Amino acid sequence: MTNKIDPCTLVLFGASGNLARVKLYPGLFRLDLLGRLPDDLKIIGVGRQIVDLDAWRADIKSMLDTKFKKGYDQAVFERFIARNFYHANPPTDPDAFSKLKATLSDESVFPQNLAYFLSVRPVDFAPVVESLANVGLTQEDKYWRRVVIEKPFGTDLPSAKTLQAAITKHLKESQIYRIDHYLGKSALQNILLQRFTNTVLEPIWNNQYIDHVQITNTEMLGVGDRTQFYDSTGALRDMLQSHILQTLALTAMEQPKDLTPEGVRDAKIKLLEEIRPIPVSELEKHAFRAQYAAGNINGEQVPGYLDELGNKDSVVETYAALKLFIDNPRWKGVPFYIRTAKRLHEADTRISIRFKKAPLQINDQDQNWLIIGIQPRECIKLEVQSKIPGLDIQTRTIQLDAANRWESDDSVDAYEALLLNLMQGDNSNYLHISEAEAQWRLVDPVVKAWAEDKRPVHQYPAGSRDPLESKVIFEAEDQFWRYSIELGGDK
Repeated sequence: MTNKIDPCTLVLFGASGNLARVKLYPGLFRLDLLGRLPDDLKIIGVGRQIVDLDAWRADIKSMLDTKFKKGYDQAVFERFIARNFYHANPPTDPDAFSKLKATLSDESVFPQNLAYFLSVRPVDFAPVVESLANVGLTQEDKYWRRVVIEKPFGTDLPSAKTLQAAITKHLKESQIYRIDHYLGKSALQNILLQRFTNTVLEPIWNNQYIDHVQITNTEMLGVGDRTQFYDSTGALRDMLQSHILQTLALTAMEQPKDLTPEGVRDAKIKLLEEIRPIPVSELEKHAFRAQYAAGNINGEQVPGYLDELGNKDSVVETYAALKLFIDNPRWKGVPFYIRTAKRLHEADTRISIRFKKAPLQINDQDQNWLIIGIQPRECIKLEVQSKIPGLDIQTRTIQLDAANRWESDDSVDAYEALLLNLMQGDNSNYLHISEAEAQWRLVDPVVKAWAEDKRPVHQYPAGSRDPLESKVIFEAEDQFWRYSIELGGDK
């Protein structure tokens, strides 16, 4: 894995869009503040509107002022702003990409290694790649060419394969960087290191000691102004198919042969392909869905999903939970429960691992839990049983609690890490096509079955805990949804 960055030009399509304004330009500036950008990096924003260079640079300054309210180093700002250029790419101009090539071909200004970040509509991914290829901007005769494709990569397995076929006419797999911003999170990357660099964890990371694993992403927010998008997507495709399955892969995969991008990817692909297909004939034992109804969030009364949508007939889920099994020797018989929800009582992303009962049981004691907090708090907690001081033999649960993030640590945004990886040529934190296909292959049958089932979907009040009915997917009576990393689970 190399940290070297070749001289390169970053070409940002959709430069005026929300992602670029909120994440990409501020993220690149942060990397410059940290001294991680090479002196000869250039950035060219590509947008539909014709914008004067001075006006564009002033617009970038407004993006940075919004993000860095406490101010920033003026010398670094001057250096960063001088890196930036703009190219108008009107959709009505048939020669737009030829003009882009002419602009980029000026080697006195733009280094010829080119990275394209496609922050555009999913329907435009393939056409933009084809347009770049038609003018020779994807050829790697003398310099490298890399293309970042934003989530989602397809909306199901057939569309993912269609998109893959369209872009691989012009790009090699090594040139394609499919982004899942979760993989840029330091807390997620830490799972790998905590597992394999600690002798105390790896020997018990198997079905001999682990009862079950839960991977959770819950939000207190609703769908907001994204109702139409959300109703065409749903929680299962929006979160479980991508972010949560990637978290599961890192949690459960075998130790990679090495920490190269290829080694890490190969181990994740193998794990994802070992997940047992969900039996649609017994779907209600393996999958549960629900929608939030009106309720109370932090003292505020909020409407239900169907009211926000204005369509009482929608069966699209805002809560999705699956039970998965992994068919390999390490995990045989261990259920993995994954869930995501809008408008639940807490906002938390974590991995919760419950261990099997100890040989000695006293007074129906609790079982051990290992909890890895991803957000809002990055931490690792171990719950163990300890004797209560006194004359009687009784135990209580105590916590060994450690923060993964200290106050002195850099706070690096996921996009900052992924942009740096892109320029370094490190695609270990980007999706390989085999990962994307394995994830769609797993969830597609559930998406299809739920879409065809038009019965009203179970409702849960906004601000409540998981619907009791969701426990239908549990394998054992004593299993329950583990809540936040505070002591005591759901008790």
